[in-house]
Amino acid sequence: MGLTMDGTKQHRRGNTRQRIQDVALELFAEQGYEKTSLREIAERLDVTKAALYYHFKTKEEILVSIFEDVSQPIVDLIEWGKAQPRTLETKQEIIRRYSETLASASPLFRFMQENQATVKELRIGETFRNRMMGMRDILMDPDAELVDQVRCVSAMFTLHAGMFVLNDVEGDPEAKRKAVLEVATDLVTQAHRSTNTP
Repeated sequence: MGLTMDGTKQHRRGNTRQRIQDVALELFAEQGYEKTSLREIAERLDVTKAALYYHFKTKEEILVSIFEDVSQPIVDLIEWGKAQPRTLETKQEIIRRYSETLASASPLFRFMQENQATVKELRIGETFRNRMMGMRDILMDPDAELVDQVRCVSAMFTLHAGMFVLNDVEGDPEAKRKAVLEVATDLVTQAHRSTNTP
């Protein structure tokens, strides 16, 4: 499947690039994007600035590359979804995969939530919105009742909310993810049945 393929592809590109991304995101989260310099990223990685430069010329480049790598599975998922029959199983599978994708991307989404000005400036927000529209289109039946269209969009946002709002709620992260996934799946199931029952 595209998702596993993507994982191995990323691995083959060499771990340095990924380590730079991880460390940069850590620093951005700790002290803010504006206050973080390339020099600090290089220091924490224990590489020279020249070695860092080989991969990225600016911290903007680092951030945009993280965003692109992390949202690639969403693009793959949208492509996959478009090619599938619009069955309930397809929609449930889309929600399940989206939940996993979001879970692995949570550090980036946390950053995006806390640094909205930067996100806006770098146009990441715009790209992300386009991804969301693509997700909406593979989940929603265009001829569904408005209330069912809302259910499908709500399923998506239930997964988003689960990442942020439940962060400080007691409990095992995986158990929380499963509970959120269950609610999102219920919404999609309800919407589908209501639309496809004569």
